[in-house]
Amino acid sequence: MAEKKRILIVTQEMKPYTNLTEMSDAANRFSQFLQENGMEVRILMPRFGTINERRHRLHEVVRLSGMNINVDDDDYPLIIKVASLPGTRMQVYFLDNEELFKRKHVFANEDGELFEDNLDRTIFFNKGVIETVKKFGWAPDVVHCHGWMTSLLPAYLKTQYKNEPIFQNASFVYTAYPDGDINESFDANFVAKANANQLESVADAYKNGKSLNLNAGAASFVEGVIAGAADVEVDSTSETPTLAFQEEFSQAYLDFYNEMLVGAEENV
Repeated sequence: MAEKKRILIVTQEMKPYTNLTEMSDAANRFSQFLQENGMEVRILMPRFGTINERRHRLHEVVRLSGMNINVDDDDYPLIIKVASLPGTRMQVYFLDNEELFKRKHVFANEDGELFEDNLDRTIFFNKGVIETVKKFGWAPDVVHCHGWMTSLLPAYLKTQYKNEPIFQNASFVYTAYPDGDINESFDANFVAKANANQLESVADAYKNGKSLNLNAGAASFVEGVIAGAADVEVDSTSETPTLAFQEEFSQAYLDFYNEMLVGAEENV
């Protein structure tokens, strides 16, 4: 019997834990679609303060917790919590830090103003994902990133962390969704933050000589790009396989994923 392929889903939101945009439903359904088609799936996402731990039965994974993640010159403790995705056999791991995530709102305050430290929170989350998977000791065949908050992860894994054994044979996929005003809010500080957080060599891919585009930057570091909504134009290099938005999860997704898995096998 062939060994199940390992898929790491990294997402900024997912039902039933968060429900901000269409990404929440898409990440949930897509994870289940992969599992139903014979793949082993693990999911990582932020533990925002809006997530009810008692209702969703989150509990801390002590053996994974206790690391510090560096952002700029500050260290932030990383706490890992876990829950079972309802109706499935999949585990969802939540990356938590009280200072960065324990708030009554996710990305903006009650007046709709984006939090000034969203970029710091993004860097913390992306670095935290890498350190958590290293502690798993679970080597993924595909790392699939959903949304702008995961957009730095492919760059980290192709540059600063390119020699990490746990990711050596993985292919990387990015699903792009509408990103609202986040590019504009990050633009002024992005290069300085990149330089301070081991991303100085990749800043140009996200800026491309003009205004910041997180989706385009992520697309330049992956083996495959998917449009996560009908109004998303996938901006990637001409060599990068892309999949246009699909109304339903279907054979088109499996064909695309199989292409990524072939690439992963070639990396072995």
